[in-house]
Amino acid sequence: MEENNIVTLVDENGKEVEFDLVMTFDYEGNRYAALLPMEEIENVGSDEVVLLQIVTEGREEQYVSIDNPILLDEVFNEFIDLFDAQFDDEDGED
Repeated sequence: MEENNIVTLVDENGKEVEFDLVMTFDYEGNRYAALLPMEEIENVGSDEVVLLQIVTEGREEQYVSIDNPILLDEVFNEFIDLFDAQFDDEDGED
């Protein structure tokens, strides 16, 4: 069984929020993270993932919101495809 990767981010109010890192993936030359909140967050359902772009500045990674709704939809669809493929591989299904 894999260890969960916990990511702690600071929200716009300065509050630390913990997320379970579901996966990171590349889409059109950028890196993205799919995160599952470990506690209740305003405007995020308990079964919803948060998708953020990973931007590397120097040696630090920053998680940045995706403001373009079209890009967000594309990134979400890529996440769903990768997530489904991951579970198909684990189940031995094609």
